[in-house]
Amino acid sequence: MSPTSSIPDATAPIAITQGDSAGIGPEIIAKAFAGSAQHLQGCFVVGELQTLRRATALVAHVCGGEQGIAQPIAVIDKPRDAWSVPPGTIPLLALPDLPGPQPYGEVSALAGEAAARCVTWSAQAALRGEIAALVTAPLHKEALSLAGVKFPGHTELLQAEAAAHAGVPLAEMPVRMMLANDELRTVLVSIHVSLREAIAAVTQPQVLQTLRITHAALSRHLGRAPRIGVAGLNPHAGEGGLFGEEEIAIIAPAIAQAGAEGMDVHGPFAPDTIFMRARNAPGHPGEFDVVLAMYHDQGLIPVKYLGVEKGVNVTLGLPLVRTSPDHGTAFDIAGRGVADADSLVEAVRMARSLAL
Repeated sequence: MSPTSSIPDATAPIAITQGDSAGIGPEIIAKAFAGSAQHLQGCFVVGELQTLRRATALVAHVCGGEQGIAQPIAVIDKPRDAWSVPPGTIPLLALPDLPGPQPYGEVSALAGEAAARCVTWSAQAALRGEIAALVTAPLHKEALSLAGVKFPGHTELLQAEAAAHAGVPLAEMPVRMMLANDELRTVLVSIHVSLREAIAAVTQPQVLQTLRITHAALSRHLGRAPRIGVAGLNPHAGEGGLFGEEEIAIIAPAIAQAGAEGMDVHGPFAPDTIFMRARNAPGHPGEFDVVLAMYHDQGLIPVKYLGVEKGVNVTLGLPLVRTSPDHGTAFDIAGRGVADADSLVEAVRMARSLAL
């Protein structure tokens, strides 16, 4: 998301990509349309017909459905046709020559190819202003790699599409990942890299850039400057240099520069307590609107602990709105009909609010 988003019309439909067909993505999409149709009005699926039919049949068989009958699917020609599809029917924009459903729970190059093509089409539609936002069902990183996709996940793939659309190098389209639920938001300095690389990524320019992206994105969403709390990298935030110098030499100067630019930023604080301080719960208003975490697991574990079913992944810094559930493909339960669609529904709600 960016203050300079090219999306001109928040009433435009929202695209939901099918995700990896061997995982739970199509299933949770079918469940979301079956159980939360009022929240998915104006949404449509980008994917493949037989993949979605298998998912609706699974939901009808395992979960009962309406007398065990699978939900109808309406194939649409263009995004705005989603608004004319009657309630109870799933709008599908079927991409041509897309690989069909793959065996549940198996890593597949064909499933990776299909998932990537759905994301690419949706990103381009968003950049053209044809959709208000995209919500991405989970894909599998190994399947992407087998399909020859050179990007490790949604975030990097979307970044590349946005940069190509703008005609700029990737470095000029910096993005960050935010995971959010009703109680806590966290934004990450680095995303899908090894822990050793994540530590090396904690530089003053990287931290400052993350603060700028977070401030711009949440200012637009909240209508005011967000209160940003910054986690340290080391235990006890370095304890004055006893456990590491990064807080003194890197993080604190970035915070000072952000403050000089008018941002409401505080820290660095001990990473084992800052998330508790930021948590917004009944009787406990959070001290911060968002926590800046230094690496992937530092920030994601606290949010996911509060409930995977309510978490939403948001990509910040893009000239489009993208959200997703905060869980993966769940190959271990794929095809059993037990996957929970709540996070996907929350992702749609978040996308709609961000697109306003």
